[in-house]
Amino acid sequence: MNGIGIDVSKRQLDVSTTDGETLQVNNAPSGFAELDLWLQQHPAGQIVLEATGGYEQPVLDFLHKTGYPVVRANALRARKLAQGLGQMAKTDRLDAYALAKMAALVKLHSYQPLEPWQQEMREFVRARRQAMHALTVARQQQEMVASREVRRLLQANISCLQRLVERLGKRIAEQVAEQPQLAVMKSMKGVGPALQAVLASYLPELGKISGKAIASLVGVAPMSHDSGTVRGKRSIHGGRAEIRQVLYMASMSALQHEPRLRDFYPSLRARGKEAKVAIVAVMRKMLVILNARVRDAQSGPTPA
Repeated sequence: MNGIGIDVSKRQLDVSTTDGETLQVNNAPSGFAELDLWLQQHPAGQIVLEATGGYEQPVLDFLHKTGYPVVRANALRARKLAQGLGQMAKTDRLDAYALAKMAALVKLHSYQPLEPWQQEMREFVRARRQAMHALTVARQQQEMVASREVRRLLQANISCLQRLVERLGKRIAEQVAEQPQLAVMKSMKGVGPALQAVLASYLPELGKISGKAIASLVGVAPMSHDSGTVRGKRSIHGGRAEIRQVLYMASMSALQHEPRLRDFYPSLRARGKEAKVAIVAVMRKMLVILNARVRDAQSGPTPA
């Protein structure tokens, strides 16, 4: 199967096929039109783009809307595949070729575009997370200052950031309330507007794929490290960190109040599991249950 890879930067797109044919266009609507004409002459089973902090979003939406089988791949996975293929050098054109090889060799999850309300919600969620990070940095900065006058000036910045976080949080809660399809998540204790918003805007696959697949996508599925007779320690890695951060905080509340999880954590600890391992297991179970509830809600009531 022929594959096509697109390496995305702020200003340009480097395109490659597994046969080594290449194209370079601007990362702009004029470049997208040129790319469309080129792709019509180079059919492929998959087109893979690398996640680059948002610069890939316009071309990703364009390709999906035009009808191409496009996928957004994890940057670390793409780089490791390139190294596995013996490609140690790194240029935009070589990265595009490595993505093309990934498109040809690996069947990836299809891109799930966000609805307009999800896109807006994601921007609010991202802004709140950034504001909370800035607030943490500002508080650490104030702790290192001895001057009373400087501390007073820094406190003004902290107060401003606190108000911003509160306003963003309030608006996110309002957005969640405006989407009745998200209410099914509230049936689990510990799930509040913050987790609902993150799952809605960062995990559009929720309810559409299996529990194992959703856990792997988020990065809470245990990965084996076995070789021969040796059974290595399971661990998690990769996935969507934005979701795990909020899911962790929600699991702290859920394992105390949600009946299906309240006894789960102590049972794991009694079997000798480390605290962090048990918490990740709670996060995974919580996510799988939410995935099933959203799936059932989307499919509608079961006929009598």
